[in-house]
Amino acid sequence: MSSSPVLEESLRKAIVDKPDAVLEDQTVMNALVSANERSMGANIVDLRGIAMDRMEARLDRLEDTHRSVIAAAYDNLAGTNQIHRAVLRLMDPTNFEDFLQNLRGELSEIMRLDAITLVLESAQNDQTNAVERMGEVLNIVEPGFIDDYISQGRGGMVRPVTLRQVQGGMPQLYGDKADWVRSEACLKLDFGDGRLPGLLVMGAEDPHQFTPQHGTELLTFFGGVFERSMRHWLS
Repeated sequence: MSSSPVLEESLRKAIVDKPDAVLEDQTVMNALVSANERSMGANIVDLRGIAMDRMEARLDRLEDTHRSVIAAAYDNLAGTNQIHRAVLRLMDPTNFEDFLQNLRGELSEIMRLDAITLVLESAQNDQTNAVERMGEVLNIVEPGFIDDYISQGRGGMVRPVTLRQVQGGMPQLYGDKADWVRSEACLKLDFGDGRLPGLLVMGAEDPHQFTPQHGTELLTFFGGVFERSMRHWLS
């Protein structure tokens, strides 16, 4: 009596009728390759099988890379659309007060922010009424505050956009929302020759929304649009 296993007729017929289904089933093919290797014995090296294993591993890595690239492209497209919507909303107000109040309204919702404040440096001390009228959206500070805040007192060159994680924001900038801030984006604003700089500081409760590993191209573009809008109002 032969010791070789015999296929059941129904299984044999199913394989003969649909051989492509067997070839396309990775689990079945792996089982067949393993059975073939066992039948050859331990002293025989199947170079073709080794090559196939390596090709499968490379294919898996390529598929993972492909998925990562698609996910990154989708995130970039979503971020681009978000910034475009924010820029359009930024252009809607017809007066300066509405322009500033808009920051804490729909624009914050579009950019998924928990807090946002415009910081302006001024050498004058008669800005109290303006700050009270604008609420927490506007903060007037002394010259030099912005660079010191962005660099955290370390000095050196300050970049246009700084992203970082924090354990709570500065109450002077975020008000009663300071304790909830876990990441922030600092956009330094250039208002032109003869004017002190400004700062748009954006805070999020999500610690991963703004991190140093993220790209800054879109926020740099948004900051450029914002500072040009401010130049219009300041003129």
